[in-house]
Amino acid sequence: MTQIPRMPLWLGLAGLLPFIWGALTTLSPDLSLWGQQTLGGRFVGPYIQLFYGAIILAFMSGVLWGFAARSGQTIGYVLSVIPALWAFFMTGGGPVAAGMNLIVGFVGLLLLDWQFWRQGLAPSWWMHLRSLLTAIVVICILPVVI
Repeated sequence: MTQIPRMPLWLGLAGLLPFIWGALTTLSPDLSLWGQQTLGGRFVGPYIQLFYGAIILAFMSGVLWGFAARSGQTIGYVLSVIPALWAFFMTGGGPVAAGMNLIVGFVGLLLLDWQFWRQGLAPSWWMHLRSLLTAIVVICILPVVI
């Protein structure tokens, strides 16, 4: 079965909203101003993307940890903590550097997803979902770094 189940698909797509909102408010000064006045400066532009991106990388470490637990192999546990550590150590240094490091982190996460999927530890549909979500996240972060 490679069709993505409805609930993971909808929740995954809903999880993109902060990235999409951040991209829109990065590209539109008027929308950014409205967002700052309505939601606060932390919830617009690169700020929301970088903060939320670090949270998602840490969350995905937990998902990978669950996959690693299925095999019980030490290497799986070691690999599973890389996204969280990457987010912790690599998202400082200003929005451009942090944005670039988040992009690298999400692409690296996709490679880890593939590794766990290839070993049969992730569901058959996993890479379809993760490829879609990763592509959208990277596209949304690009306005921060260019």
